[in-house]
Amino acid sequence: MSQNDLQNLLEDATQAGIYHLPWSAHRVVKAAAEAAGFACFDLSFGDSDRVDIVLAKLGRDLDFPEWYGHNLDALKDCLTDFSWCEAAGYVLIITRAEILGAQDPAAFHAINEVFAAAIAEWRLQGLPMWVFYDLRADGLAVLPTLA
Repeated sequence: MSQNDLQNLLEDATQAGIYHLPWSAHRVVKAAAEAAGFACFDLSFGDSDRVDIVLAKLGRDLDFPEWYGHNLDALKDCLTDFSWCEAAGYVLIITRAEILGAQDPAAFHAINEVFAAAIAEWRLQGLPMWVFYDLRADGLAVLPTLA
């Protein structure tokens, strides 16, 4: 798949979601997202098994406003209001989430529910939001174009 084809896919809000991203595709996805005018964030869960630490890291890495409360509701509020980082779309590339996924699957699932809710809200506005993990986890598909 060419970068233009991938860019066209990323621009389609109806296709946006939460996916596994093979490490070999990291650079091409980032380049396509940036070419589309998206804000692209490289994030890490830092191999943490504690959701409070992960939420704090997300707040710092995404440069959330001062009022961010380091909880799931505040995460959703910030993910659906990127007024400090307006863009044509959003891509989150997340690494080092294995420990949280293995040690606290309920917390990992809850964070992904927040991501899914934010993706759905942006979709209603016609803006794509994508979340990519470098891990293979239940429920995470690979984009068919990258498989």
